[in-house]
Amino acid sequence: MDWDYPNPYTLPRVPQAADIDGLNHTNNAVYVRWCEQVGWAHSEALGLTLDHYRELDRAMAIRRGEYDYILPTVLDEPLLLGTWLVAGDGKLSMARRFQLIRESDGATVLRGHWDLVCIDISSGRPRRMPQAFLDAYMPAVVQAIKAGD
Repeated sequence: MDWDYPNPYTLPRVPQAADIDGLNHTNNAVYVRWCEQVGWAHSEALGLTLDHYRELDRAMAIRRGEYDYILPTVLDEPLLLGTWLVAGDGKLSMARRFQLIRESDGATVLRGHWDLVCIDISSGRPRRMPQAFLDAYMPAVVQAIKAGD
């Protein structure tokens, strides 16, 4: 696979009938849902679950999301969704990237980008990342090697 960054955290995805829109393509909202799923799975693999977020009263919230829908996908087409943490200031913010690849030909069908900010769950206000976040997330940050990162 021609990944944008090294060593992605990946989840396989296959569009099902409920994912297909009136144009017989995977609905764009499905891709957004998949990005959320792989983001959580990656966080859990790094040792931070939703329960940890609640215990710490902190969360990484999406401040901005951007998606480039490059090629359509169709019913039952095997795909592989990769994600990376590509930036982090060690204080309040991080960035996450996504890339969805069609397995049959290796074509990238979607790229996505989230700007994340650490918040206090109870107030919704920005707060410094707790040490548990720094310990789990910062070692996973890859060097930004794509233009614009």
